[in-house]
Amino acid sequence: MSYFDKISDIYDHIAQGTAMDAFEEYYAEDVTMILEDGTAVEGKDANRERENEFFSSVEEFHGIEVKGITANEDEGITAVESTMTVTFKGTDEPMDLEQVAVQHWDGDKIDTERFYGTQTD
Repeated sequence: MSYFDKISDIYDHIAQGTAMDAFEEYYAEDVTMILEDGTAVEGKDANRERENEFFSSVEEFHGIEVKGITANEDEGITAVESTMTVTFKGTDEPMDLEQVAVQHWDGDKIDTERFYGTQTD
């Protein structure tokens, strides 16, 4: 399976509400995820907890629009531009989370992922 196919599968999982299944399948145990503010979260356990906290803060998932996916198959690097629309618990209005995520792969697993993004209401 190509890196393009793998990253496409991850975003298909997000759209279907099964993002954590993709997380378990595609992320390395020692993954580093770098958040929009530059904070690095090290390890699959810490990132699993962070992801679960995010999803538990969502009242309603309205969908995700993938605007572009690219893959450098030789270097094992993928990138995705997307907008996710969610309503967070305790709020009344949906919010658009615009993001570019860049993944560096080691074989079949993502070992580093960096997020660039904004929140708009």
